[in-house]
Amino acid sequence: MKKTWIQATYRRLPWVLAMVWLWGQAGPVYADRPDPPKLILQITVDALRADLPARYRSVLGESGFQWLWDNGVTYTNANYRHANTETIVGHVSLATGAPPSRHGMIGNVWFDREQERLVYNIEDAGYQLLTVGADVDDQAEIDPTQKAAKVDGRSPRAILTSTFSDELALHSNGRAKIFGVSVKDRGAVSLAGQAGKAFWFSKASGEFVTSTYYYDEYPQWVIDWNASKPLDAYVGKAWELLLEADSYQFGTSDNQDFETDFPGFGRTFPHAWGAADDKYLTTRLTLSPAGDELTLDFAKALLDAESLGQDDVTDYLAVSFSSTDYVGHIFGASSLEQEDNLARLDRTLADLLQFVDERVGLEHTLVVLSADHGQPEVPGHMETLGITTAHYFDIEGLDKAPAIATLKKEFGIGEELVEAFFPPYLYLNDKVISDHGLDKAQVERTLAETLMTFGGIAVAIPSGALRSGQLPRAAALDLVLNNYSPRRSGDIYVVFAPNVFINDFDGLQVASTHGSPWRYDTHVPVIFAGYGLGSKTVSRDVTPYDIAPTLSTLLGARQPSGAVGRALSEVLGE
Repeated sequence: MKKTWIQATYRRLPWVLAMVWLWGQAGPVYADRPDPPKLILQITVDALRADLPARYRSVLGESGFQWLWDNGVTYTNANYRHANTETIVGHVSLATGAPPSRHGMIGNVWFDREQERLVYNIEDAGYQLLTVGADVDDQAEIDPTQKAAKVDGRSPRAILTSTFSDELALHSNGRAKIFGVSVKDRGAVSLAGQAGKAFWFSKASGEFVTSTYYYDEYPQWVIDWNASKPLDAYVGKAWELLLEADSYQFGTSDNQDFETDFPGFGRTFPHAWGAADDKYLTTRLTLSPAGDELTLDFAKALLDAESLGQDDVTDYLAVSFSSTDYVGHIFGASSLEQEDNLARLDRTLADLLQFVDERVGLEHTLVVLSADHGQPEVPGHMETLGITTAHYFDIEGLDKAPAIATLKKEFGIGEELVEAFFPPYLYLNDKVISDHGLDKAQVERTLAETLMTFGGIAVAIPSGALRSGQLPRAAALDLVLNNYSPRRSGDIYVVFAPNVFINDFDGLQVASTHGSPWRYDTHVPVIFAGYGLGSKTVSRDVTPYDIAPTLSTLLGARQPSGAVGRALSEVLGE
C-alpha cells in the first residue's frame, strides 16, 4: 500500500529531530554571543618561523604565546604557497587572502619596464611623506648598484586586489576604524589597505610617520607621541640579556663566527645602541627588540587616542613586529640574540594583550597571529652540526663566463641581453632582443638552461614557459606560478637549492636571508585567540591565505576580491 506523505514524515520524525539536535550541538562557537567582536587585532611577526616559539618555550612567560596557545585555535601546518617569501609578499598575502599572482606584490623590489628602473613595492611619488627630511633609503631594500631612483612617497595603490580591511570599510559603510602600525612601512601599509591608515618608523627622523595618502596633517596625538622623545630611553644604553645566561639554550654560544658584526653593535652582549648623534642609532634599535617595543608603545597610544573597540562597530588594528626578521638576518635563527629576542617579543605580546584586555576586553577581541614568512638556518651553524651542504651562493658568479659565453655562441651577443638581476627574477633587455631580431622565448630558455648548470641553483624557470604552459618539472613550480604577475615578474625565476643563500641584504653581508619556496621559509604560525575561543590544536594543511576569508566570513563581509583561501571552520565553530 502506498504511504502518504504524512506517514512518511512521521516515520522519519525521530531522525529529523536527532539531526536538529546535533546541528544545535555543533553550532557556531559564537551562538551564545551574537555580537561581532569589537576589535580585530591582527599581529604579524616578521620572519617568525613556525617552530621558533615552541623551540624557545623555556624562556617564554605565561601571558604571551602561552596565552594564545591556551585561549585559541593553533594551526601547526600553515604554509605559504608562493615562491618569493619576502616581507611585502607575505604581508599583502595576509591582507588579501591571495598569492602574489593575484595581488601583484611579487617582491620587495621589481624592475619596472616602463620606467626602466627598479621600484620599491609601495613607493608612490603622488603621496609624499609628512615628516620633513625622511628618506626612503632606510626602508627600501634596493641594491645601490642598480638603477633605482629614490621616491619619497608611500601608498597602497600598487596592491591589485582588495584587502580584508578594505572589505571591512565597505561592510561598515566607513564606520570601522582601521589602522596598520609597524617599524617597516610595507608592514603597515599592506595590512591597512586602501581604506585604512598606516604609520611606520622612520630611521631618518626617529619618529613614527605617515604619508599624504592618509593625512593632510598629523593628528595631535601623533605629534605628542613623537614630541615625547621615546628614543631617549635607549640613548647611551644597550640591548642586554633579559635572563641569566644559563637560562638560554645558546647561553654559552655568544659571539659566533657566522654572525654579522654590524658597526658599533658587535656580536656579543651587551649590544650598544649608541649616542644621540650616532647616525646608526635608529638602525641599531630596529636590529634589536627595541624596535618591537617602540612599535608596541605607539600602537597602545593609537588604540587609546582613536578609541578603538569602544562601540558596536568592529574596528581593526594590525600590528607588525619586525625585530625577529632583522635579528635573524644579522645573527641567525639559532643564536643567543634570537633566543633573547623571542623572550622579549613574548613579553611585548603579553603587554599588548593585557592593554587590549583593559581597554576593550579580550572576550570582545578576536586576536590573530601569523608571520609574513619564516627564516632559514645559517650555513655556519649547520656546519657545526655536520650539515655541510648549506652555503652562500656567489651572486657575482652569475655574471661570469659560462652564461655569457653561451649567449654569445647562441645569439652573437652576451651581457647586453641582461637588463637586471634582482633575486629571484632575472630581467632581459627587450629592446636589445628586438633590435637583433631574436626570439625572446628562445633567449629565456637558453639562459635558464645555462643557469641550471651552476651549483646551488635548483631550477631556473622561464616566464615564457609559465605563459604558454610548457613547464619544466620542478618541485617548486606551483609556487613560482603563484608568484607570476605578467606586468611585474621578470623573465626567469631563479630558485636556489635548499640551504643555499645569497647573504647580501641591502649591500650588507649578513648571516642569513629568506625568500625561498622551501619549508623553512614558507612555514609560519597561524593562531586565532580570544573572543570566546577555547584551546585547540589543528594539524591539517592550511595556509595564511585562509586568514582574510575567515575574518570576512565571521563578520558577514564580502571576501577580498582576489582571495583564494578558505574560511577556517574551527574559528567559525562549524
